[in-house]
Amino acid sequence: MIDRTQLVVWIKKVDRKITKKIIVVAVGGTAMTLLGLKPSTMDIDFCISSEDKQEFKKAIDKTFRVDLFFDGYIFSEQLPKDYAEKSKEILKLKNITLKTLSPEDIVITKSARLNARDEEDIQAITKYVKREELIERFKQVIGTYAGNEEDYRMNFEVVLKRYFLENMTK
Repeated sequence: MIDRTQLVVWIKKVDRKITKKIIVVAVGGTAMTLLGLKPSTMDIDFCISSEDKQEFKKAIDKTFRVDLFFDGYIFSEQLPKDYAEKSKEILKLKNITLKTLSPEDIVITKSARLNARDEEDIQAITKYVKREELIERFKQVIGTYAGNEEDYRMNFEVVLKRYFLENMTK
């Protein structure tokens, strides 16, 4: 397991090998760990620009398993173009700006698979997400889902019912 301190130390080492300015957006459990919403993550998940792919891949080592996503296509969803702007800045280094997905986008990406670990993560982040904003974000993403859209809609409805009923507007 990788805790927040280990993540930060590791990304600082990567930054020293990078030769240009890039934005690295943590997703999934990595984002949750950096936000202090869970103590650790099993692997490192980042989204970067496809134009920075080679540079970043050359800079990372084999210390941790790193999964990379590109241009807002995370897991099986294409997030709206503003995903990086909506992301929260965690650390600004010489060449790397480290961000985390917004809480809404974390819930959106975890809703597709919705396994037990995803549900734990969603539950941990619910107080930072407004139901109305989550529904709006889902509407922006649903047409871009790579899997079974009906299953995704059903998972999202489950998430709303289990974790966002108390702040439901009529």
